[in-house]
Amino acid sequence: MSSGQSLRYPSAPGTLSVTPVRPVPTRRPTDWMPGCTIRRSTHDIASKEAKTIACSAEEEGCVISQKRSRGNTGLGWAARHGQEEVVKILLTRDEIDPNKLDNLDQTPLWWATLNDHEGVVKILLSRGDTNPNRADEYRRTPLWLAAADGHEAVVKMLLGREDTDPNLYDEFQRTPLLMAVLNGHEGVVKMLLERDDTDPNEFDRDDSTPLWIAAATGHQGLVKMLLGRSDTDPNVPPNKYSEPPLVVASKRGHEEVVKLLLERDDIRPDDRDRYNHTALFYAASYGHEGVAKALLARDDVDIDTPSGYFLILLSNAAHSGHAGVVKLLLRQYRSRPVGVGKSPLLWAAQNGLKEVVEISLALGIDPNRPDERGQTPLTKAAENGHEEVVKILLERDNVSPSKPDKDGQSPLWWAARNGHEGVVRLLLEQEGDINNIPNRHEQTPLSIATRYGHLGVISLLQPLADAAHKTT
Repeated sequence: MSSGQSLRYPSAPGTLSVTPVRPVPTRRPTDWMPGCTIRRSTHDIASKEAKTIACSAEEEGCVISQKRSRGNTGLGWAARHGQEEVVKILLTRDEIDPNKLDNLDQTPLWWATLNDHEGVVKILLSRGDTNPNRADEYRRTPLWLAAADGHEAVVKMLLGREDTDPNLYDEFQRTPLLMAVLNGHEGVVKMLLERDDTDPNEFDRDDSTPLWIAAATGHQGLVKMLLGRSDTDPNVPPNKYSEPPLVVASKRGHEEVVKLLLERDDIRPDDRDRYNHTALFYAASYGHEGVAKALLARDDVDIDTPSGYFLILLSNAAHSGHAGVVKLLLRQYRSRPVGVGKSPLLWAAQNGLKEVVEISLALGIDPNRPDERGQTPLTKAAENGHEEVVKILLERDNVSPSKPDKDGQSPLWWAARNGHEGVVRLLLEQEGDINNIPNRHEQTPLSIATRYGHLGVISLLQPLADAAHKTT
């Protein structure tokens, strides 16, 4: 990176929101200190080349001596521009403080790190009195800068100092580890995690942990590294409102990341986000079949809490046309059936979901299982006028076309009650006398159709009623 160039921190893929980093000012030293008196100090510098460089620094307005005149120090200038020989010579002088701040509250080590001057960083860190943790006005330490930009060699040198704190964060509470993860610097992440005192669970101002960011961006390598630390919490920290890493990975379809998370014994697969949705909810809703399969393979995944949640999952998958997920959910229903009255086949028949009905029947789900009112899938389909579903069910040998509910109301009765002529025709094509079966109030399909004025249905039922009356 060239001198004065601002750092760049690209946002992660998808919808991950990243707070921008304040740019480093690009003003020249001469802009910082107008009218500065040039101090000739080159007689203390041994080499001819170093003298020339030092003169150049002074001509740009830098003060070689320890005094600051609202501008940069000589050591800061040399460190910023990677002038190793000048740095070495200046550090031999007793009055030179390696931690002296310039007018932007930045140390020589800060500038050398920013511009990836490895040699200067090494020289400065060899001094025991160089503070590796001195941050700028935005609380960015040299380690933070090196980690954010992926300068592995500089990170290694900084971490080589035992007094370097790897957990110091910037004004947005972003640690060096979080910044390295955010920018996908695997080598830096590895080095940081090798330090036992690096906290992998520190979260930023947006309640995002390094693991959450890696999971959200689908970075499998980083997720694996982070989970390699036994103290990394794979679940959302308590009293936080962010979605768990498993939920965000499932939502975005990062199948391999989901599998890595599920390998942890301490993962909680049913944790919910702020909208009270689980990882399985998003996998079903967005049709991430591989993710759904991985989640459903776990015995501790609850598919129906709160009551009826399973049908919400099935509904989202079915309405979005995710047949593969529908099949997975229905297979799960067969292996771990939920309560009476919540048959997915009955629910699909009620809502006219032909594909779900077909898959349910193919998987062997009972087509005659009633709900708490005694209504079968055929009754529900007839009541709501879903002709295609009625036709599919009537093609089954084990489906009774005239089975009444607890009120004595047959599928034909409900079709007549709601004026569904097409369904009435289909039912009348079945063998047996199903026209004159009354409910417990002695209402026949014809009488209820007459009551509600469904003339088309009446025209279908009346001839049969007249024929029956003649034979009696």
